[in-house]
Order: sequence, then structure tokens, then C-alpha cells
Amino acid sequence: MSQRSRRVAVLAHCHLNVNTKVLGLAEYAGVRREVVLPLLEAGVGIVQLPCPEATYLGMRRWGMTREQYDVSAYRRHCERILEPTIDTLVALADDTCVIEVVLGVDGSPNCGVTRTCFGYAGGEIEALFAAGDSPRATDAPTAGVFMEVLRTLLADAGLDVVFRGVDEGVADA
Repeated sequence: MSQRSRRVAVLAHCHLNVNTKVLGLAEYAGVRREVVLPLLEAGVGIVQLPCPEATYLGMRRWGMTREQYDVSAYRRHCERILEPTIDTLVALADDTCVIEVVLGVDGSPNCGVTRTCFGYAGGEIEALFAAGDSPRATDAPTAGVFMEVLRTLLADAGLDVVFRGVDEGVADA
């Protein structure tokens, strides 16, 4: 007898591997336990999304805002790296699995669902920090670039999936 729950959650990469975040932004040691453990305990399968920022700019990138990522070349990159994930999710759905949720990271310029990092100020890095005040981005009530691309690709594949943003300042996901 099969033990499959036929339930699947799709997680932003850093919920399962915080090491891909921009240096200084990790708020937990490795895995976002508050997100992952309830899924494991409920028998929900997990599909980890690729990290679009790490695959595009590497690990030594600066923190950036949504409008810096929102360019055609980056959106094409997101589409390319999501192809295998979309194929997997379609195969799971065709095999009667339910894709229950996509869990993003609110505040992220890419993986935000209801909030994203916004507010590029422009200029040279040295000049911005030499002024004594580092530029501060703000939250905008919109999805990040990667989540927008993912939502479109899922809809194009005929998959209607709920998206939820996890606020990293709140333990309850």
C-alpha cells in the first residue's frame, strides 16, 4: 500500500538553505524550521525552488531591490531556471498530487509574495556609503520578480496554486 500523501508544498530556496542569502541577511542557521517542520510533520512533500539571485549573480552579490532585478534578461533567467520545476509540478499534478502552496519570503525583491524590497537610489556604492547614510529600501505591496514569473508559468501550465509570503520576523508561517 502506498504511503504517499499526494500533497506538495513549493518553497523558496532559502527556507531550506539560508546560505544562499546575501551576506548579513540570514536570520536562522540553515533551515527555516518554523516553515519546514510543520510540513514534514503533516506528511507534505517539498519542492525547493532554485535561488534566482544566487544562480544569476553568485554568492558575493550586493543586496538589491526589485526594480534592479526587473529587467528582461533577468526575467528570462528566471524562466529558464524554473523550467525543470514547472515540469516536475505538472508531472506531480498529472499524477493526482495536490500542489497546496508556494511559500515565498515577504520583503525579498524576488521571492516576496505580498511585499517586496523597493527603492533603488542609484549611484556608485562608495558615494552612497561615504555620505554617512546608507540608502534604505522600503517595502512595496507587490510580489517580487521571481514570484511573478513563477505565478505566470504555473498559470500557463494550468496549475492554480495558492501563494503565501512568509514574514521572516514572524515565527508562525
